[in-house]
Amino acid sequence: MDNKLIVAQKIKAALPDLSVEEITDLLEIPKNAAMGDLAFPAFSLAKLLRKAPQMIASDLAKKIDSSKFEKIEAVGPYVNFFLNKKDISQAVLTEVVAKGDDYASQNLGQGRKVAIDMSSPNIAKPFSIGHLRSTVIGDSLARIFEKMGYQSVKINHLGDWGKQFGMLIVAYKKWGNSEAVTANPINELLKLYVRINAEAQEHPELDEEARDWFRKLEANDPEALELWQWFRDESLVEFNRLYDELGVSFDSYNGEAFYNDKMDEVVELLQEKNLLQESQGAQVVNLEKYGIEHPALIKKSDGATLYITRDLAAALYRKRTYNFAKAIYVVGNEQAAHFKQLKAVLKEMGYDWSDQITHVPFGLVTKEGKKLSTRKGNVILLEPTIAEAIKRAEDQIDSKNPDLANKQAVAHAVGVGAIKFYDLKTDRLNGYDFDLEAMVSFEGETGPYVQYAYARIQSILRKANFTPNTSGNYQLDDAESWEIIRLIQDFPRYISRAAHDFEPSIIAKFAINLAQAFNKYYAHKRILDDSPERNSRLALSYATGLVLKEALRLLGVDAPKEM
Repeated sequence: MDNKLIVAQKIKAALPDLSVEEITDLLEIPKNAAMGDLAFPAFSLAKLLRKAPQMIASDLAKKIDSSKFEKIEAVGPYVNFFLNKKDISQAVLTEVVAKGDDYASQNLGQGRKVAIDMSSPNIAKPFSIGHLRSTVIGDSLARIFEKMGYQSVKINHLGDWGKQFGMLIVAYKKWGNSEAVTANPINELLKLYVRINAEAQEHPELDEEARDWFRKLEANDPEALELWQWFRDESLVEFNRLYDELGVSFDSYNGEAFYNDKMDEVVELLQEKNLLQESQGAQVVNLEKYGIEHPALIKKSDGATLYITRDLAAALYRKRTYNFAKAIYVVGNEQAAHFKQLKAVLKEMGYDWSDQITHVPFGLVTKEGKKLSTRKGNVILLEPTIAEAIKRAEDQIDSKNPDLANKQAVAHAVGVGAIKFYDLKTDRLNGYDFDLEAMVSFEGETGPYVQYAYARIQSILRKANFTPNTSGNYQLDDAESWEIIRLIQDFPRYISRAAHDFEPSIIAKFAINLAQAFNKYYAHKRILDDSPERNSRLALSYATGLVLKEALRLLGVDAPKEM
Protein backbone atom coordinates (compact mmCIF):
# COMPACT_ATOMS: atom_id res chain seq x y z
CA MET A 1 0.00 0.00 0.00
CA ASP A 2 1.48 3.32 -1.10
CA ASN A 3 0.06 6.36 0.67
CA LYS A 4 1.43 8.71 -1.97
CA LEU A 5 -0.34 6.75 -4.68
CA ILE A 6 -3.67 6.81 -2.76
CA VAL A 7 -3.42 10.60 -2.35
CA ALA A 8 -2.22 11.17 -5.92
CA GLN A 9 -5.19 9.25 -7.34
CA LYS A 10 -7.63 11.37 -5.32
CA ILE A 11 -5.94 14.60 -6.52
CA LYS A 12 -5.96 13.28 -10.11
CA ALA A 13 -9.77 12.99 -9.97
CA ALA A 14 -9.91 16.73 -9.18
CA LEU A 15 -7.05 17.71 -11.54
CA PRO A 16 -7.46 15.54 -14.68
CA ASP A 17 -4.80 17.50 -16.62
CA LEU A 18 -2.00 16.18 -14.37
CA SER A 19 -0.79 12.56 -14.42
CA VAL A 20 -0.60 10.45 -11.25
CA GLU A 21 3.21 10.35 -11.66
CA GLU A 22 3.46 14.16 -11.85
CA ILE A 23 1.28 14.52 -8.75
CA THR A 24 3.27 11.86 -6.85
CA ASP A 25 6.53 13.72 -7.61
CA LEU A 26 5.06 16.94 -6.20
CA LEU A 27 3.78 15.44 -2.94
CA GLU A 28 5.81 16.28 0.17
CA ILE A 29 6.01 14.86 3.70
CA PRO A 30 5.51 17.78 6.13
CA LYS A 31 8.26 18.22 8.73
CA ASN A 32 5.61 18.81 11.40
CA ALA A 33 3.04 16.01 11.93
CA ALA A 34 0.44 18.65 12.86
CA MET A 35 0.52 19.69 9.17
CA GLY A 36 -0.66 16.26 8.04
CA ASP A 37 0.93 13.12 6.64
CA LEU A 38 1.29 14.36 3.06
CA ALA A 39 1.08 17.81 1.51
CA PHE A 40 0.43 18.94 -2.07
CA PRO A 41 1.99 22.32 -2.96
CA ALA A 42 -0.11 24.37 -5.41
CA PHE A 43 2.71 26.69 -6.60
CA SER A 44 3.34 24.78 -9.84
CA LEU A 45 -0.32 25.13 -10.86
CA ALA A 46 -0.43 28.95 -10.56
CA LYS A 47 0.61 29.53 -14.19
CA LEU A 48 -1.53 26.74 -15.58
CA LEU A 49 -4.72 27.78 -13.73
CA ARG A 50 -3.94 31.53 -13.59
CA LYS A 51 -4.80 31.73 -9.91
CA ALA A 52 -2.90 32.42 -6.69
CA PRO A 53 -1.56 29.19 -5.11
CA GLN A 54 -3.61 29.86 -1.90
CA MET A 55 -6.84 29.96 -3.94
CA ILE A 56 -5.92 26.82 -5.88
CA ALA A 57 -5.21 24.97 -2.59
CA SER A 58 -8.49 26.14 -1.08
CA ASP A 59 -10.54 25.07 -4.15
CA LEU A 60 -8.73 21.74 -4.39
CA ALA A 61 -9.31 20.85 -0.72
CA LYS A 62 -13.08 21.26 -1.27
CA LYS A 63 -13.12 19.19 -4.50
CA ILE A 64 -11.21 16.11 -3.31
CA ASP A 65 -13.19 13.16 -1.98
CA SER A 66 -12.22 13.04 1.70
CA SER A 67 -14.08 9.87 2.67
CA LYS A 68 -10.86 7.82 2.99
CA PHE A 69 -9.05 10.44 5.08
CA GLU A 70 -9.31 11.74 8.63
CA LYS A 71 -9.41 15.20 7.09
CA ILE A 72 -8.13 17.31 4.18
CA GLU A 73 -7.40 20.99 4.75
CA ALA A 74 -5.88 23.91 2.85
CA VAL A 75 -3.19 25.86 4.71
CA GLY A 76 -1.84 28.71 2.60
CA PRO A 77 -0.59 27.30 -0.73
CA TYR A 78 -0.68 23.68 0.54
CA VAL A 79 -3.36 21.01 0.65
CA ASN A 80 -2.65 18.87 3.72
CA PHE A 81 -3.82 15.25 3.91
CA PHE A 82 -4.38 13.45 7.20
CA LEU A 83 -4.49 9.72 6.48
CA ASN A 84 -6.95 7.37 8.17
CA LYS A 85 -4.67 5.90 10.87
CA LYS A 86 -7.01 3.06 11.83
CA ASP A 87 -7.41 1.80 8.25
CA ILE A 88 -3.70 2.04 7.49
CA SER A 89 -2.56 0.42 10.76
CA GLN A 90 -4.97 -2.46 10.08
CA ALA A 91 -3.66 -2.91 6.52
CA VAL A 92 0.04 -2.66 7.48
CA LEU A 93 -0.14 -4.97 10.50
CA THR A 94 -2.18 -7.55 8.57
CA GLU A 95 0.36 -7.51 5.73
CA VAL A 96 3.33 -7.98 8.09
CA VAL A 97 1.58 -10.84 9.92
CA ALA A 98 0.67 -12.52 6.60
CA LYS A 99 4.11 -12.19 4.98
CA GLY A 100 6.31 -12.75 8.04
CA ASP A 101 10.04 -12.70 7.18
CA ASP A 102 9.13 -12.14 3.51
CA TYR A 103 7.68 -8.71 4.34
CA ALA A 104 9.38 -6.02 2.19
CA SER A 105 10.88 -8.63 -0.19
CA GLN A 106 10.84 -7.39 -3.78
CA ASN A 107 11.43 -8.93 -7.20
CA LEU A 108 13.35 -6.21 -9.01
CA GLY A 109 16.27 -8.60 -9.63
CA GLN A 110 14.16 -11.47 -11.03
CA GLY A 111 16.89 -13.93 -10.01
CA ARG A 112 19.66 -12.18 -11.95
CA LYS A 113 23.17 -12.22 -10.46
CA VAL A 114 25.08 -9.47 -8.66
CA ALA A 115 28.83 -10.14 -8.40
CA ILE A 116 30.33 -8.43 -5.33
CA ASP A 117 34.10 -8.03 -5.06
CA MET A 118 34.65 -7.55 -1.32
CA SER A 119 36.98 -8.02 1.65
CA SER A 120 40.07 -9.05 -0.39
CA PRO A 121 42.74 -9.04 2.35
CA ASN A 122 46.41 -9.51 1.52
CA ILE A 123 47.86 -12.94 2.20
CA ALA A 124 50.38 -13.16 5.06
CA LYS A 125 49.08 -9.98 6.64
CA PRO A 126 46.76 -9.96 9.64
CA PHE A 127 43.08 -9.17 9.23
CA SER A 128 42.73 -5.68 10.65
CA ILE A 129 39.93 -3.20 11.24
CA GLY A 130 41.00 -1.66 7.91
CA HIS A 131 39.65 -4.77 6.10
CA LEU A 132 36.43 -4.75 8.07
CA ARG A 133 34.65 -2.06 6.03
CA SER A 134 34.88 -3.81 2.66
CA THR A 135 33.85 -7.10 4.31
CA VAL A 136 30.75 -5.89 6.17
CA ILE A 137 29.60 -3.39 3.51
CA GLY A 138 29.91 -6.08 0.82
CA ASP A 139 28.11 -8.69 2.93
CA SER A 140 25.28 -6.28 3.74
CA LEU A 141 24.89 -5.28 0.08
CA ALA A 142 24.68 -8.97 -0.86
CA ARG A 143 21.81 -9.42 1.63
CA ILE A 144 20.06 -6.23 0.49
CA PHE A 145 20.25 -7.23 -3.19
CA GLU A 146 18.95 -10.72 -2.33
CA LYS A 147 15.99 -9.03 -0.59
CA MET A 148 15.47 -7.13 -3.88
CA GLY A 149 15.22 -10.44 -5.77
CA TYR A 150 18.81 -10.77 -7.05
CA GLN A 151 21.18 -13.67 -6.53
CA SER A 152 24.45 -12.51 -4.99
CA VAL A 153 27.90 -13.91 -5.78
CA LYS A 154 30.39 -12.86 -3.10
CA ILE A 155 33.97 -12.84 -4.37
CA ASN A 156 37.00 -12.59 -2.09
CA HIS A 157 39.64 -11.32 -4.53
CA LEU A 158 42.59 -12.24 -2.31
CA GLY A 159 45.78 -10.18 -2.51
CA ASP A 160 47.87 -13.30 -3.13
CA TRP A 161 50.38 -12.04 -5.71
CA GLY A 162 52.87 -9.23 -6.15
CA LYS A 163 56.26 -7.94 -5.06
CA GLN A 164 55.30 -8.18 -1.37
CA PHE A 165 55.75 -11.96 -1.69
CA GLY A 166 59.31 -11.35 -2.85
CA MET A 167 59.77 -9.20 0.27
CA LEU A 168 58.32 -11.94 2.49
CA ILE A 169 60.43 -14.70 0.96
CA VAL A 170 63.61 -12.64 1.48
CA ALA A 171 62.61 -11.81 5.06
CA TYR A 172 61.71 -15.44 5.84
CA LYS A 173 64.97 -16.77 4.39
CA LYS A 174 67.00 -14.18 6.36
CA TRP A 175 65.26 -14.15 9.74
CA GLY A 176 62.38 -16.65 9.63
CA ASN A 177 61.83 -19.76 11.66
CA SER A 178 59.51 -22.47 10.35
CA GLU A 179 58.37 -23.61 13.85
CA ALA A 180 57.44 -20.04 14.82
CA VAL A 181 55.58 -19.46 11.55
CA THR A 182 53.71 -22.77 11.84
CA ALA A 183 52.71 -22.01 15.44
CA ASN A 184 51.54 -18.46 14.79
CA PRO A 185 51.63 -17.84 11.03
CA ILE A 186 50.09 -14.40 10.56
CA ASN A 187 51.80 -12.70 13.48
CA GLU A 188 55.21 -14.09 12.56
CA LEU A 189 54.79 -13.19 8.88
CA LEU A 190 53.68 -9.68 9.86
CA LYS A 191 56.81 -9.21 12.00
CA LEU A 192 58.96 -10.30 9.06
CA TYR A 193 57.08 -8.00 6.66
CA VAL A 194 57.36 -4.96 8.94
CA ARG A 195 61.07 -5.70 9.58
CA ILE A 196 62.06 -5.99 5.92
CA ASN A 197 60.17 -2.83 4.99
CA ALA A 198 62.01 -0.95 7.75
CA GLU A 199 65.42 -2.40 6.82
CA ALA A 200 64.89 -1.79 3.09
CA GLN A 201 64.82 1.97 3.89
CA GLU A 202 68.49 1.66 4.98
CA HIS A 203 69.46 -1.17 2.62
CA PRO A 204 67.91 -0.67 -0.84
CA GLU A 205 69.59 -3.89 -2.05
CA LEU A 206 66.90 -5.81 -0.11
CA ASP A 207 64.36 -4.31 -2.50
CA GLU A 208 66.29 -5.73 -5.46
CA GLU A 209 66.52 -9.15 -3.78
CA ALA A 210 62.75 -9.10 -3.28
CA ARG A 211 62.24 -8.28 -6.96
CA ASP A 212 64.46 -11.24 -7.90
CA TRP A 213 62.44 -13.61 -5.74
CA PHE A 214 59.18 -12.35 -7.16
CA ARG A 215 60.54 -12.89 -10.67
CA LYS A 216 61.39 -16.47 -9.63
CA LEU A 217 57.85 -16.86 -8.32
CA GLU A 218 56.44 -15.66 -11.66
CA ALA A 219 58.72 -18.17 -13.41
CA ASN A 220 57.30 -21.02 -11.24
CA ASP A 221 60.54 -21.57 -9.29
CA PRO A 222 59.75 -24.60 -7.02
CA GLU A 223 61.15 -23.10 -3.79
CA ALA A 224 59.42 -19.74 -4.35
CA LEU A 225 56.12 -21.47 -5.22
CA GLU A 226 56.30 -23.75 -2.19
CA LEU A 227 56.82 -20.81 0.19
CA TRP A 228 54.08 -18.78 -1.53
CA GLN A 229 51.60 -21.67 -1.27
CA TRP A 230 52.47 -22.18 2.41
CA PHE A 231 51.97 -18.47 3.20
CA ARG A 232 48.62 -18.53 1.35
CA ASP A 233 47.29 -21.72 2.97
CA GLU A 234 48.19 -20.61 6.50
CA SER A 235 46.66 -17.18 5.93
CA LEU A 236 43.38 -18.62 4.62
CA VAL A 237 42.95 -20.83 7.70
CA GLU A 238 43.30 -17.70 9.85
CA PHE A 239 41.02 -15.57 7.63
CA ASN A 240 38.29 -18.23 7.57
CA ARG A 241 38.27 -18.44 11.34
CA LEU A 242 37.63 -14.69 11.44
CA TYR A 243 35.01 -14.83 8.68
CA ASP A 244 33.20 -17.50 10.76
CA GLU A 245 33.29 -15.14 13.76
CA LEU A 246 31.80 -12.37 11.60
CA GLY A 247 29.20 -14.68 10.03
CA VAL A 248 30.44 -13.85 6.51
CA SER A 249 30.87 -16.43 3.74
CA PHE A 250 32.07 -16.32 0.12
CA ASP A 251 31.25 -18.01 -3.17
CA SER A 252 34.77 -17.57 -4.59
CA TYR A 253 38.29 -17.09 -3.24
CA ASN A 254 39.82 -16.53 -6.67
CA GLY A 255 42.53 -13.97 -5.95
CA GLU A 256 45.11 -12.15 -8.01
CA ALA A 257 47.16 -15.31 -8.70
CA PHE A 258 44.12 -16.98 -10.32
CA TYR A 259 44.33 -14.48 -13.21
CA ASN A 260 48.03 -14.98 -13.99
CA ASP A 261 47.26 -17.14 -17.04
CA LYS A 262 44.29 -15.01 -18.13
CA MET A 263 46.05 -11.70 -18.79
CA ASP A 264 47.65 -12.61 -22.13
CA GLU A 265 44.16 -12.85 -23.65
CA VAL A 266 43.41 -9.28 -22.47
CA VAL A 267 46.57 -7.94 -24.11
CA GLU A 268 45.76 -9.88 -27.33
CA LEU A 269 42.18 -8.51 -27.38
CA LEU A 270 43.46 -4.96 -26.92
CA GLN A 271 45.94 -5.51 -29.76
CA GLU A 272 43.25 -6.96 -32.05
CA LYS A 273 41.05 -3.93 -31.40
CA ASN A 274 44.02 -1.57 -32.07
CA LEU A 275 43.66 0.02 -28.66
CA LEU A 276 47.26 -0.36 -27.45
CA GLN A 277 49.67 2.54 -27.93
CA GLU A 278 53.35 2.70 -27.06
CA SER A 279 54.42 5.27 -24.49
CA GLN A 280 58.04 5.34 -23.28
CA GLY A 281 58.37 1.63 -24.05
CA ALA A 282 55.15 0.74 -22.18
CA GLN A 283 51.81 -0.32 -23.67
CA VAL A 284 48.90 1.96 -22.77
CA VAL A 285 45.23 2.63 -23.68
CA ASN A 286 44.38 6.29 -24.24
CA LEU A 287 41.20 7.32 -22.40
CA GLU A 288 41.05 11.07 -23.05
CA LYS A 289 37.69 10.80 -24.81
CA TYR A 290 36.23 9.64 -21.46
CA GLY A 291 37.65 12.70 -19.72
CA ILE A 292 40.40 10.59 -18.11
CA GLU A 293 43.73 12.38 -18.36
CA HIS A 294 46.06 9.47 -17.58
CA PRO A 295 46.15 6.51 -19.99
CA ALA A 296 45.64 2.99 -18.62
CA LEU A 297 49.04 1.34 -18.26
CA ILE A 298 48.55 -2.23 -19.49
CA LYS A 299 52.14 -3.46 -19.79
CA LYS A 300 55.32 -1.92 -18.40
CA SER A 301 58.44 -1.50 -20.52
CA ASP A 302 59.91 -4.68 -18.94
CA GLY A 303 56.84 -6.64 -20.08
CA ALA A 304 55.25 -6.89 -16.61
CA THR A 305 51.48 -6.57 -16.48
CA LEU A 306 49.74 -4.34 -13.95
CA TYR A 307 46.72 -4.30 -11.65
CA ILE A 308 44.44 -3.01 -14.38
CA THR A 309 45.43 -5.85 -16.74
CA ARG A 310 44.55 -8.32 -13.99
CA ASP A 311 41.27 -6.55 -13.20
CA LEU A 312 40.30 -6.55 -16.89
CA ALA A 313 40.94 -10.33 -16.96
CA ALA A 314 38.86 -10.70 -13.76
CA ALA A 315 35.98 -8.64 -15.18
CA LEU A 316 35.91 -10.74 -18.37
CA TYR A 317 36.08 -14.01 -16.40
CA ARG A 318 33.27 -12.94 -14.05
CA LYS A 319 30.98 -11.81 -16.89
CA ARG A 320 31.50 -15.11 -18.69
CA THR A 321 31.14 -17.22 -15.52
CA TYR A 322 28.27 -15.46 -13.74
CA ASN A 323 26.65 -13.35 -16.49
CA PHE A 324 26.07 -10.70 -13.85
CA ALA A 325 23.41 -7.99 -14.06
CA LYS A 326 25.61 -5.86 -11.79
CA ALA A 327 29.27 -6.08 -10.76
CA ILE A 328 30.05 -4.23 -7.55
CA TYR A 329 33.57 -3.49 -6.27
CA VAL A 330 33.56 -2.61 -2.56
CA VAL A 331 37.00 -0.99 -2.46
CA GLY A 332 38.37 2.09 -0.67
CA ASN A 333 37.86 5.59 -2.02
CA GLU A 334 41.55 5.91 -2.95
CA GLN A 335 40.97 3.45 -5.85
CA ALA A 336 38.33 5.63 -7.57
CA ALA A 337 40.62 6.61 -10.49
CA HIS A 338 41.55 2.95 -11.09
CA PHE A 339 37.90 1.89 -11.46
CA LYS A 340 37.15 4.79 -13.80
CA GLN A 341 39.98 3.51 -16.00
CA LEU A 342 38.77 -0.09 -15.74
CA LYS A 343 35.24 0.80 -16.90
CA ALA A 344 36.55 3.05 -19.69
CA VAL A 345 38.95 0.39 -21.07
CA LEU A 346 36.13 -2.22 -21.10
CA LYS A 347 33.90 0.32 -22.87
CA GLU A 348 36.65 0.94 -25.45
CA MET A 349 36.85 -2.82 -25.98
CA GLY A 350 33.19 -2.72 -27.01
CA TYR A 351 31.77 -4.30 -23.85
CA ASP A 352 28.59 -2.36 -23.07
CA TRP A 353 28.21 -4.42 -19.89
CA SER A 354 30.89 -2.15 -18.44
CA ASP A 355 27.90 0.10 -17.58
CA GLN A 356 26.86 -2.60 -15.09
CA ILE A 357 30.10 -2.12 -13.10
CA THR A 358 29.93 0.07 -10.00
CA HIS A 359 32.76 1.03 -7.70
CA VAL A 360 31.34 1.31 -4.16
CA PRO A 361 33.96 3.38 -2.31
CA PHE A 362 34.20 3.99 1.42
CA GLY A 363 36.11 6.21 3.83
CA LEU A 364 38.91 5.18 6.17
CA VAL A 365 38.78 3.86 9.71
CA THR A 366 41.18 5.83 11.92
CA LYS A 367 42.37 5.43 15.49
CA GLU A 368 42.53 8.68 17.48
CA GLY A 369 42.40 10.48 14.13
CA LYS A 370 45.45 8.65 12.70
CA LYS A 371 45.50 6.50 9.57
CA LEU A 372 46.25 2.80 10.08
CA SER A 373 49.12 1.12 8.21
CA THR A 374 50.19 -2.55 8.13
CA ARG A 375 53.59 -1.64 6.72
CA LYS A 376 54.37 0.57 9.71
CA GLY A 377 52.91 -1.95 12.15
CA ASN A 378 50.21 0.57 13.15
CA VAL A 379 47.10 -1.64 12.98
CA ILE A 380 44.07 -2.60 15.08
CA LEU A 381 43.86 -6.37 14.69
CA LEU A 382 40.35 -7.73 14.28
CA GLU A 383 40.62 -10.93 16.31
CA PRO A 384 41.57 -9.37 19.69
CA THR A 385 39.10 -6.55 18.98
CA ILE A 386 36.23 -9.03 18.56
CA ALA A 387 37.29 -10.84 21.76
CA GLU A 388 37.30 -7.54 23.68
CA ALA A 389 33.90 -6.51 22.25
CA ILE A 390 32.38 -9.87 23.33
CA LYS A 391 33.86 -9.46 26.83
CA ARG A 392 32.43 -5.94 27.16
CA ALA A 393 29.03 -7.19 25.98
CA GLU A 394 29.13 -10.03 28.52
CA ASP A 395 30.00 -7.61 31.35
CA GLN A 396 26.97 -5.46 30.49
CA ILE A 397 24.68 -8.50 30.20
CA ASP A 398 25.97 -9.66 33.63
CA SER A 399 24.89 -6.40 35.20
CA LYS A 400 21.49 -6.28 33.43
CA ASN A 401 20.48 -9.95 33.35
CA PRO A 402 22.91 -12.13 35.39
CA ASP A 403 20.71 -15.27 35.14
CA LEU A 404 20.52 -15.25 31.32
CA ALA A 405 20.74 -18.87 30.16
CA ASN A 406 22.86 -18.71 26.99
CA LYS A 407 24.97 -15.74 28.07
CA GLN A 408 28.07 -16.48 25.97
CA ALA A 409 26.14 -16.95 22.72
CA VAL A 410 24.24 -13.70 23.35
CA ALA A 411 27.46 -11.84 24.25
CA HIS A 412 28.98 -13.07 20.95
CA ALA A 413 25.95 -11.86 18.96
CA VAL A 414 26.03 -8.49 20.74
CA GLY A 415 29.82 -7.95 20.61
CA VAL A 416 30.25 -8.90 16.94
CA GLY A 417 26.98 -7.17 16.01
CA ALA A 418 28.15 -3.99 17.76
CA ILE A 419 31.32 -3.75 15.64
CA LYS A 420 29.46 -4.44 12.37
CA PHE A 421 26.53 -2.13 13.13
CA TYR A 422 28.80 0.80 14.10
CA ASP A 423 30.65 0.47 10.80
CA LEU A 424 27.46 0.16 8.74
CA LYS A 425 25.55 3.02 10.36
CA THR A 426 28.25 5.40 9.06
CA ASP A 427 27.57 6.78 5.56
CA ARG A 428 30.10 4.68 3.70
CA LEU A 429 31.86 7.64 2.06
CA ASN A 430 32.64 8.99 5.51
CA GLY A 431 35.31 7.39 7.63
CA TYR A 432 35.00 6.96 11.38
CA ASP A 433 37.26 6.86 14.39
CA PHE A 434 37.42 3.44 16.01
CA ASP A 435 35.95 3.55 19.53
CA LEU A 436 35.08 0.16 21.02
CA GLU A 437 33.42 1.61 24.12
CA ALA A 438 30.97 3.63 21.99
CA MET A 439 30.33 0.61 19.74
CA VAL A 440 29.34 -1.81 22.51
CA SER A 441 27.22 0.66 24.47
CA PHE A 442 23.60 -0.37 25.10
CA GLU A 443 22.64 3.33 24.91
CA GLY A 444 22.71 5.67 21.90
CA GLU A 445 22.67 4.85 18.20
CA THR A 446 24.30 1.43 18.46
CA GLY A 447 23.72 -2.19 17.48
CA PRO A 448 23.18 -3.31 21.11
CA TYR A 449 20.51 -0.59 21.52
CA VAL A 450 18.56 -1.99 18.54
CA GLN A 451 19.11 -5.61 19.66
CA TYR A 452 17.88 -4.72 23.16
CA ALA A 453 14.70 -3.17 21.72
CA TYR A 454 14.10 -6.44 19.82
CA ALA A 455 14.73 -8.56 22.95
CA ARG A 456 12.34 -6.35 24.98
CA ILE A 457 9.60 -6.93 22.37
CA GLN A 458 10.13 -10.71 22.53
CA SER A 459 9.81 -10.55 26.32
CA ILE A 460 6.49 -8.65 26.01
CA LEU A 461 5.14 -11.21 23.50
CA ARG A 462 6.21 -14.14 25.76
CA LYS A 463 4.50 -12.59 28.80
CA ALA A 464 1.31 -12.04 26.79
CA ASN A 465 1.58 -15.49 25.14
CA PHE A 466 0.56 -13.62 21.98
CA THR A 467 0.46 -15.04 18.46
CA PRO A 468 -0.99 -12.71 15.80
CA ASN A 469 -3.30 -13.88 13.04
CA THR A 470 -4.28 -12.36 9.70
CA SER A 471 -7.95 -12.10 10.63
CA GLY A 472 -7.22 -10.01 13.74
CA ASN A 473 -8.83 -6.57 13.90
CA TYR A 474 -5.67 -4.56 14.67
CA GLN A 475 -6.43 -0.84 14.62
CA LEU A 476 -4.55 2.02 16.29
CA ASP A 477 -4.76 5.77 15.88
CA ASP A 478 -2.55 7.33 18.58
CA ALA A 479 0.47 9.48 17.62
CA GLU A 480 3.14 7.09 19.00
CA SER A 481 1.83 4.01 17.20
CA TRP A 482 1.40 6.02 13.99
CA GLU A 483 5.11 6.87 13.98
CA ILE A 484 5.90 3.13 14.11
CA ILE A 485 3.29 2.18 11.48
CA ARG A 486 4.68 4.77 9.07
CA LEU A 487 8.22 3.40 9.48
CA ILE A 488 7.13 -0.23 9.04
CA GLN A 489 5.06 0.72 5.98
CA ASP A 490 8.10 2.47 4.48
CA PHE A 491 10.53 -0.42 5.12
CA PRO A 492 10.35 -1.67 1.48
CA ARG A 493 11.19 1.85 0.28
CA TYR A 494 14.21 2.05 2.61
CA ILE A 495 15.49 -1.26 1.21
CA SER A 496 15.03 -0.03 -2.38
CA ARG A 497 16.97 3.15 -1.58
CA ALA A 498 19.76 1.19 0.13
CA ALA A 499 20.12 -0.99 -2.99
CA HIS A 500 19.91 1.94 -5.40
CA ASP A 501 22.52 3.97 -3.47
CA PHE A 502 24.67 0.94 -2.45
CA GLU A 503 24.30 2.33 1.07
CA PRO A 504 23.68 -0.05 4.03
CA SER A 505 23.67 2.93 6.43
CA ILE A 506 20.10 3.65 5.21
CA ILE A 507 19.00 0.34 6.79
CA ALA A 508 21.05 0.91 9.97
CA LYS A 509 19.55 4.37 10.49
CA PHE A 510 16.08 2.97 9.81
CA ALA A 511 16.66 0.31 12.51
CA ILE A 512 17.74 2.99 15.02
CA ASN A 513 14.66 5.12 14.22
CA LEU A 514 12.30 2.16 14.55
CA ALA A 515 13.87 1.05 17.86
CA GLN A 516 13.63 4.62 19.20
CA ALA A 517 9.99 4.92 18.07
CA PHE A 518 9.10 1.65 19.79
CA ASN A 519 10.88 2.62 23.02
CA LYS A 520 8.90 5.89 23.03
CA TYR A 521 5.68 3.89 22.51
CA TYR A 522 6.66 1.49 25.32
CA ALA A 523 7.21 4.47 27.65
CA HIS A 524 3.77 5.99 26.85
CA LYS A 525 1.49 2.93 26.51
CA ARG A 526 0.90 0.03 28.88
CA ILE A 527 0.99 -2.68 26.25
CA LEU A 528 0.12 -5.62 28.52
CA ASP A 529 -2.73 -3.92 30.40
CA ASP A 530 -6.28 -5.07 29.68
CA SER A 531 -7.78 -2.60 27.24
CA PRO A 532 -9.75 -2.71 23.98
CA GLU A 533 -6.46 -1.99 22.16
CA ARG A 534 -4.39 -4.72 23.86
CA ASN A 535 -4.28 -7.11 20.87
CA SER A 536 -3.61 -4.25 18.46
CA ARG A 537 -0.72 -3.05 20.65
CA LEU A 538 0.68 -6.57 20.81
CA ALA A 539 0.32 -6.94 17.02
CA LEU A 540 2.22 -3.65 16.64
CA SER A 541 4.94 -4.99 18.97
CA TYR A 542 5.10 -8.24 16.97
CA ALA A 543 5.40 -6.38 13.64
CA THR A 544 8.06 -4.03 15.03
CA GLY A 545 10.09 -7.00 16.29
CA LEU A 546 9.84 -8.80 12.96
CA VAL A 547 10.96 -5.73 10.99
CA LEU A 548 13.78 -4.91 13.46
CA LYS A 549 15.09 -8.47 13.18
CA GLU A 550 14.97 -8.32 9.37
CA ALA A 551 16.71 -4.91 9.29
CA LEU A 552 19.49 -6.33 11.51
CA ARG A 553 19.73 -9.43 9.30
CA LEU A 554 20.24 -7.22 6.24
CA LEU A 555 23.24 -5.75 8.11
CA GLY A 556 24.57 -9.20 9.01
CA VAL A 557 23.71 -8.70 12.70
CA ASP A 558 22.00 -11.34 14.85
CA ALA A 559 18.96 -10.53 17.00
CA PRO A 560 18.99 -12.47 20.33
CA LYS A 561 15.54 -13.09 21.83
CA GLU A 562 16.85 -12.37 25.33
CA MET A 563 19.55 -10.03 26.54
